[in-house]
Amino acid sequence: MDKEDLNLAPTFKNGEKDDLAPGLSRRSFFMAAGATGVSSAAAMLSSTSARAQSTDWTQPGNNNGVIELQKTTGNAVEGDLGIDFYGHCALKFTSPSGATVLFDPWRDDPSGAWGLWFKNEFPETPVDICMSTHTHFDHDAIHRPVSTMVLDRMVGNFEFADIKITGFADKHACVAPGWYDWTNALAEFGVEACPPNNVSHMDMVVYVIETGGIRTLIWGDNRHNPPQEFWDAIGEIDVLTLPVDGSQHILSYGQGDDIVSRLKPKVIIPTHYLNETTSYTLTTLQDAEEWVKAQKSYEMLDSASLSLNAGDVTEMAGEFMYFGHNAMTA
Repeated sequence: MDKEDLNLAPTFKNGEKDDLAPGLSRRSFFMAAGATGVSSAAAMLSSTSARAQSTDWTQPGNNNGVIELQKTTGNAVEGDLGIDFYGHCALKFTSPSGATVLFDPWRDDPSGAWGLWFKNEFPETPVDICMSTHTHFDHDAIHRPVSTMVLDRMVGNFEFADIKITGFADKHACVAPGWYDWTNALAEFGVEACPPNNVSHMDMVVYVIETGGIRTLIWGDNRHNPPQEFWDAIGEIDVLTLPVDGSQHILSYGQGDDIVSRLKPKVIIPTHYLNETTSYTLTTLQDAEEWVKAQKSYEMLDSASLSLNAGDVTEMAGEFMYFGHNAMTA
């Protein structure tokens, strides 16, 4: 599939714009049809609102584990930090005490306008806390994990068990650095992507999660050039997740390298790339192997799980750890 085939510009027929619906081009309509079925896409055009019903009340289990964990809140626990990768930007952290936090579970765009990205629904994995960095479909399936708590786009401080999380409000990357100009796709819908007048779904929250003596920065899809006060607030980082892929969809290679150079993390984990276990090439993403292999030190992980010890991490310096096409599926 070439770039022209993925162009979201409105189609013209016999010299007239093919206005299927306000803000929706012929290309977008057929992407929707491919994702949801022609009849569903047609219904989308005639509908004035979208409705969703939470199914959280049907989830199995209860909060007994959380009640026990909250008794230890504020107490540091020594031990390993567990990281499980669910594809795209979805990462589950397990603290030394066993408390769990999952960031950015994904789903396909419910409107269908962005096509079919994922091969399955996000697994209903049990976690204590589910968090989202922003409201884009590939980051906000907060209804899917079986979670006791949902902290959606949380700004400020949260402490539970042996975990401390701090959310910093900023902005989504708004200029596409790679070959697929998704910024123009946003313009098709009549919205501004860049601050200060950006549409609200281009707002972002970046998280720092501290547990087991390790500070991890969840970058999400944040811009590469936040203001100085952002960098000052973040502080020292041990583990950094960055959305860099071969298509340079969110961050370019250079932008990713600049962030790494500025923060000097011990470990870097690439995210937001094509993972063949969970996602289709219709995402327009590519894998991150080229970027990873250009680094001085890297490890090609052989599973979707990683265990880090604070003592070992202290001895590292810019180690790239790449999950590749591994991903948790349950």
